[in-house]
Amino acid sequence: MTDSNHNASNGRPLEVACPQCRTKVVWSMDNPYRPFCSKRCRLLDLGAWADESHRIAGEPAMDEADLDALIDRLERGGNT
Repeated sequence: MTDSNHNASNGRPLEVACPQCRTKVVWSMDNPYRPFCSKRCRLLDLGAWADESHRIAGEPAMDEADLDALIDRLERGGNT
């Protein structure tokens, strides 16, 4: 069994790039901000999600009016 904080192939601690600034960070239980290097980088990333700078690719969500119209068409036997 290997320690989850170490790379199984060479025994060195696992390092990852901070998603915000790309600084190398040791993946360790001692780093409360992992995978980020610092609280600052973690908060910058959170802010980017909050102001919708970061997005998950996919179809745009339908709003309630669009859903109601789709349900009405389906109930009438219409196509989408």
